[in-house]
Amino acid sequence: MLQRLTVENYALIDKLDLELDARLNIITGETGAGKSILLGALGLLLGNKNDSSTIRDMERSCIIEGVFNVGAYGLGEFFEENDLDYEPQTVVRRVISPAGKSRAFVNDMPVQLATLKELGTRLIDIHSQHRNMLLSDEAFRIDAVDTMAAAKECRAEYKALYESMHTAERKLQQMLDEAESLRKDEEWLRYQVAEFDAAALKEGELQEAEAELAVLENADQIGEALITVRNIFDAEQIGVLEQLAVAENTVARVGSSYPRGEEVVSRLHSVVQELKDLGATVADDSERINTDPERLQRLTERVNMIYSMCQKHRVKDLEELMTVGARFAEQLKAITHSDENIAQQREQVAALRADAMKVAERLHAMREKAAKQMSGEVAAMLQRLGMAEARFEVDVVAQEELLATGFDRVRFLFSANGGVAPQAVEKVASGGELSRVMLALKAMIAREKSLPTIIFDEIDTGVSGRIADAMGEIISSLGENMQVVAITHLPQVASKGEGHFVVYKENSKTNILALDANERVGEIAKMLSGSEITEAALTQAKLLLAK
Repeated sequence: MLQRLTVENYALIDKLDLELDARLNIITGETGAGKSILLGALGLLLGNKNDSSTIRDMERSCIIEGVFNVGAYGLGEFFEENDLDYEPQTVVRRVISPAGKSRAFVNDMPVQLATLKELGTRLIDIHSQHRNMLLSDEAFRIDAVDTMAAAKECRAEYKALYESMHTAERKLQQMLDEAESLRKDEEWLRYQVAEFDAAALKEGELQEAEAELAVLENADQIGEALITVRNIFDAEQIGVLEQLAVAENTVARVGSSYPRGEEVVSRLHSVVQELKDLGATVADDSERINTDPERLQRLTERVNMIYSMCQKHRVKDLEELMTVGARFAEQLKAITHSDENIAQQREQVAALRADAMKVAERLHAMREKAAKQMSGEVAAMLQRLGMAEARFEVDVVAQEELLATGFDRVRFLFSANGGVAPQAVEKVASGGELSRVMLALKAMIAREKSLPTIIFDEIDTGVSGRIADAMGEIISSLGENMQVVAITHLPQVASKGEGHFVVYKENSKTNILALDANERVGEIAKMLSGSEITEAALTQAKLLLAK
């Protein structure tokens, strides 16, 4: 519930500090005093969009702060999901700079406006006269019935299945679209895959083929060069190896008298061995490398084919070309198996639809049961509100197609006269009748929903006398289980409050004053008789307060 509301520098409010009772709080005041401004400030605190033009003093920021006792309303999970510090006594603050920049805080932690708005819906329900139009909103009607049916868990189960079903349906449609698109190119794809299959590309083969081609294309020159090297190494008497062997033996003979002889012999021996190995390699290569025109032609054709395919598919190398081929193969495979995959997806959609239908049927049964209860309770409350012949019916009609909230359409039917068949309430009810219907619904829903705070902004417009007293009794009964704030012009309603505040304007500033017992008598007497308070009005005010 809202324990304290502080408003600074908003519209006609310079500074306002309001401490509220846990039960029924009454706010009264003359037209134009600023009651709507107070609601506007509260709306900003609950996440409404800001308007910098409402700032009173453009030299300083507008600050609106509310202290809420939320310990009994199970909001811990919401705070955890939004990474907020949970405190049973939660402080919500909205700051709007003169430039129009808005910042919001929950327990001194900055939050996005969407988060603030979602939290606001869990803290306060503001009901003003225009909110009566909610009766024409089917989402409101279904939510009202589901609240009375205690269908929260069933509704959540259905929502999860419905969303899964739609996700599966979107995937199925995507598969159908892709299959249709691919089938248009199936013949072309088959040709491409056949070409890649015939090419039988292998990773790294182009580099190997080009290296072998370089040898085959220059086989004659390479052979001549290797023979020349062999001759230099192995020629009798003048060959390099023969000459080095002679040098090694010559130095060996004088080694005993030549201090470095042993080293020179060792090094010459190493050179001889290295050149012998090199000579063997050259000899082997000279015998192995031969001109092979057929092999040369095959390799040339292979390399040209690979480069031609690279150019055709606009890739730079063999690896990218093989990737293209793999993609074509996968696309063709997808076409080949698309019917099977589509059939499986259809089965999944059908299974999810069947599961959703079962839950929707449970929802329908719960709603039909709740509809009977609602019809009776609202009709009874309307009779208390002076509509003795009023009829109210909640009509739950099953549809063939699954909807976001089940397969039901819900209508609220109303007739003010017993001899007239009920019709859609939003079409046949007058403004005063709509207010009474909405109050009856709100009273019933609030009892089930356990909302911390509900605010009625002149919901009693258009009623008076005994009906006003009955309306006050209903609003007062709500205050037994939750915090209620009622902005009213009716003394019969104002007299029911536990706390009473009067809004007044002074020196172009809106102020609010908490009234004590004596001041309440005077305020209610003023509401009864006008600006000139009579003894009769004072007596009547005391009688109203004594009830």
